[in-house]
Order: sequence, then structure tokens, then C-alpha cells
Amino acid sequence: MNRVRPTSAVLIAALIGTGLVVGRLVPPLIVRFDGSVPRLSWAAPLTLFLAAVLVGTLAWNTWQSLHKKQQRMTADHGIRMLAVAKSSAVVGSLVAGLYGGFALAFVEALDSPLGRERVVRGGAAAIASVLLLIAAVLLERACRLPGDDDEGKGGKVSKGPPDPTPA
Repeated sequence: MNRVRPTSAVLIAALIGTGLVVGRLVPPLIVRFDGSVPRLSWAAPLTLFLAAVLVGTLAWNTWQSLHKKQQRMTADHGIRMLAVAKSSAVVGSLVAGLYGGFALAFVEALDSPLGRERVVRGGAAAIASVLLLIAAVLLERACRLPGDDDEGKGGKVSKGPPDPTPA
């Protein structure tokens, strides 16, 4: 039987760390090559927050269906939910690091209005990305069936018919 392993904390930490380094280095590199560092709008934090709410809603509904109401989930639906969870975890981790690093690049410029704007909006986007990451991990955990092992072996997506081939 195929199993999907949970997203590892090591992968999440590596993506956040990579994003932090890249996000911190990009603004000085842009200035070094005679460019101007872009201003951040509120669109990114709001979009990331909306994505976190949507994925969180999927997680809640999936958990309610599988664990509270003891309903079954088709394999196709379970695979789609796991794909959304895995991709959201990766995106949330990397984007949280990128925006966090970008915000850190301007902490020394908090006295200027533009520096404050970059720190506040970059920080808001990083926080919204962390919320997306949390919602993604919750959705991934919600896809696990009640009888699955907790650690080490990923969760089954759905109880399907028994495998007709002998083991």
C-alpha cells in the first residue's frame, strides 16, 4: 500500500532558512547594481492570508469529515487535498523566509518612512506565509486516517478496497 510521508520539519526549516538568506541579500544586490528596491504593497500579505484561510478551511472540513463524522474520502479527493497541503507547505515556508529576510534587510532603516513601510509590509507577508504553512501542515495531518501510525510512516489517504495481489 502506498503511503505519503508527512512534510518534514527539516524541509520546512531548510526552505525558511534559504528564503531568509535570499530575501536578506536581494535588496543590497539590487542597490549594488544601480537598481531601486521595490516597494511592497498590501496585496501580497492579503493574498497569503486569504490562501491561509482557504487551506485552513479545507483542513477543518477534512478533519471534521474523516475524524468526527467517520466519513470516507475518495482516493482522488485525498490525493488532491495532500497535493494542496504539500504545495502550500513548501510555498508558505519559502515565501515566509523571503519576505522575512526582505523585512530584516530594512530594520536599520526603520527611521525612514520607506524603511518602516518595507519592514511592516514584509513582516506582514512573512506572518501570513507562516499562517499558510500552519494551515498546510494541519491539512496534511487531517488527511490521515484514524488508524494510521503517528510517526515515521506517512498516513494513508483513504481506505479503499483491499489490494487483490498477495503480499
